[in-house]
Amino acid sequence: MSGQDRREAEVRRLLDGPRPAVPAEVVARAAARGARMVRRRRAVRRAGWVLLLLAVVAFGVWAAAEEPWRARPSGTAPPLWGGD
Repeated sequence: MSGQDRREAEVRRLLDGPRPAVPAEVVARAAARGARMVRRRRAVRRAGWVLLLLAVVAFGVWAAAEEPWRARPSGTAPPLWGGD
């Protein structure tokens, strides 16, 4: 019997046997921790969406004010003579 087969047999034996009782306070703590994790994950996701929305709005305001799709007017012409 190989090591892998021995481990499988041991796991099967453990799973087929009686399961130990879990104390009630462990279940309550696990449920509370899970609820905290869900609330935290939901808050982080909501904050991410808000930041994304703010970035899109800021980009829209910048684009409307600057109009980057238009060619910039040439405000000054190059010097006609030597330059100084």
